[in-house]
Amino acid sequence: MIPIYFIWILLVLVAVGMPIVFALGAAPMLGIILADKPVFLSIIAQKLYIGINQFPLLAIPMFILAGEIMNVGGITERLVTFARVLVGHLRGGLAHVNIISSIFFAGLSGSAVADTSAIGSMLIPAMEKQGYSKKFAAAVTAASSVIGPIIPPSIIMVVYAYIMEVSVAALFLAGVIPGLLTGVGLMVATSIIAKKRNYPVADRFPGVRVAARAGLDAFWPMLTPIIILGGILSGVFTPTEAAGAAVVYALIICMFMKSLPLARFKNMLFRTAVSSSVILLAVGMATVFAWIATLSGLPKSLAEFLFQFTDNKYVLLLMINLLLLVVGMFLDAGPAILILGPILTPTALALGIDPVHFAIIMCVNLTIGLATPPMGLILFVASAVSRERIEAIVSEMLPFYVVHVSIILLITFVPAVSMTIPRWFGFA
Repeated sequence: MIPIYFIWILLVLVAVGMPIVFALGAAPMLGIILADKPVFLSIIAQKLYIGINQFPLLAIPMFILAGEIMNVGGITERLVTFARVLVGHLRGGLAHVNIISSIFFAGLSGSAVADTSAIGSMLIPAMEKQGYSKKFAAAVTAASSVIGPIIPPSIIMVVYAYIMEVSVAALFLAGVIPGLLTGVGLMVATSIIAKKRNYPVADRFPGVRVAARAGLDAFWPMLTPIIILGGILSGVFTPTEAAGAAVVYALIICMFMKSLPLARFKNMLFRTAVSSSVILLAVGMATVFAWIATLSGLPKSLAEFLFQFTDNKYVLLLMINLLLLVVGMFLDAGPAILILGPILTPTALALGIDPVHFAIIMCVNLTIGLATPPMGLILFVASAVSRERIEAIVSEMLPFYVVHVSIILLITFVPAVSMTIPRWFGFA
């Protein structure tokens, strides 16, 4: 058995600034050397390769490429236009447009960072011109971008499903209601703030004809998540093939609309390759880490440690949520899932929690960590787009954090919120 002090090695390596991808591989290696178990060193490269060389993981670069095509092809602008028609006439209209646009965009990219960059670059300057403070505009953008990885398709859900052997389709379905509830909660908070600060109405309602035209322009892109889920659930294609279908569909839409410059195709492929390689290398390293964690008996030790305090399922879930919130402040959602998934999931199963339910708890909780200081990635992106200090953005996000935490608690303690749709389709 490998001693569990490789966990402390991991924490030290991350604390001194080593990239998490390399720390995930280095910590087990150093742990094996210190434990004087050299026989395991020869297996690490094999585990790393096996962890990456899996057909389901091909969905990751495909979903990233589909999002790139939609974004470069001007689909994002059509979604924002439609959102503006729907909610631009409300008090604080552009803030509501920002949130609705994130819900629409979530069905295309599955990436919070892509959402913040694409929508923020368009709406933050527009909001500033209409009298919103830059820090509030950036805060709304960052808070709503969290919806991106919750509503399907979601890259982190694909990673979790692969690592923990959970159905991708079930996870995608479980994310629909939590994602929509997050959007509704953010809009309620925005309405209260807008009324208090007397933020402007963006536009008058343009009429049914204009609204119908905007809806038609946005209709085909908005079918993307329906096609993906419908194809998977009907058995037409696997989740990996669904990602390929999303790419083909995105190309067809953009070619039909004549909105995809061929000159930018090379850059799209390059960005897709870089993003995919980072994620896949992390998955490979996490496979090694999970293997060593299993050999060390860490999941069992953690379960025994937690059960020393209480055997009440709800108290333990609350403790796990607090842990995830803290971890999410320092680690990106992907690496955090890769590290904690193999450790915490056995404990959840011992509590009798449905694996899909626990998966959505982890995914939503750690996704919200993307917008929390000090290491929230989308805070840095929002800061770069708005040229506003991160501290100022965080101060404006306090009401939105209340919404995020409320959604986490709702998902955790009312399983029907996330599990109703999966159960309709036979996942239990």
